Amino acid sequence: MDIFLSAGDPSGDNAAARLVASLQQVSPNLTLYGLGQEKLKQLGQEQFTPGSQLAVLGFWEVLKQYRFFRKLMKRCEQEIKKRRPDVVVLVDYPGFNLRLAKRIRKTGIPIVYYISPQVWAWGNKRVAQIRELVDLMLLILPFEKEFFQDTGINTCFVGHYLLEDIPANFIASPPPGNGTIALLAGSRPQEVQRMLPSMLLAARQFNRTYGTKAVIAGVSGIFDYETSLRQFKSDNIEIVYDNSRQCIYESDIVLTASGTATLETAIIGRPMVVVYRTGWLTYMIARQLINLDSIALVNLVLNDEVVPELIQHEAIPERMFSELSLLWDNEELYQQTCTQLHRIPDLLGGKGASERAAQLIMEYAGRT
Repeated sequence: MDIFLSAGDPSGDNAAARLVASLQQVSPNLTLYGLGQEKLKQLGQEQFTPGSQLAVLGFWEVLKQYRFFRKLMKRCEQEIKKRRPDVVVLVDYPGFNLRLAKRIRKTGIPIVYYISPQVWAWGNKRVAQIRELVDLMLLILPFEKEFFQDTGINTCFVGHYLLEDIPANFIASPPPGNGTIALLAGSRPQEVQRMLPSMLLAARQFNRTYGTKAVIAGVSGIFDYETSLRQFKSDNIEIVYDNSRQCIYESDIVLTASGTATLETAIIGRPMVVVYRTGWLTYMIARQLINLDSIALVNLVLNDEVVPELIQHEAIPERMFSELSLLWDNEELYQQTCTQLHRIPDLLGGKGASERAAQLIMEYAGRT
């Protein structure tokens, strides 16, 4: 069985790795090639470019690498037409993946999209495009079922891969009560560069006020965390690399960048403050396009603003400290937040998402 799989960012790589592991259980001789990062590489994916070159965030940042992505697009198209895989699996990363789907649609090779583009945030412009280009859309968020219901797109809700990726004893666990705040500044260099300095200033003030300690959930090789920490040597802040779930689990409260990390934190059951800051041009374009009151996935799944969000000009150290303090000082609010977050695992469909997705992909590849 041959599969072309395209997963451009770290969270997509993580989800796709779980999916591929399930596919390999039923098809041990699986041949896998395309785009991915380290986890897919470890599972044997032949990768057309290093994964570090794919994790680019923001309109302007992508535009600056236009020639690279154009060349990569042509390579992917040529390889698919030449090798003719049994199925093409596209994972999130819509700016690239939807363009690729358009280029290969006439080959007749089944196209399965795993982790829907966030058309529910960006409006309906991409719905018609997806309906034309994609044979099956595998959904991982419960509110997406209702959004896609009358679109004519063939969809199936399989649940969220994080529920099998996070250790079972971490899920909906009680806070340790050790006075630790976890800082999750993102998994891309641009995110960390923009958000970590403000997070560190907020953590310094929080530690000095409450006698707590802070742990940065770092990602190896993407950012010089140590240099950023030099001015905070006496502020009880440390770094733990490549173990964000453990950092969340061993914390009482979390300051996190918006994205998949908010769901990870919610599944583990820790109250959080969500922050996000991007480039000015990207933000101004997004303001015109995004169609949501909330951007934190945890709030979208719960259909309520359970955790505070600080976006762009609000994502400053003073506001971060203030929102963290509101949670920390109000025990009733803290416990109510925990109770709400404990609903998340059931809302996300329970365990088994990767196996369900793998079975559907096998069917479209004509192997069941």
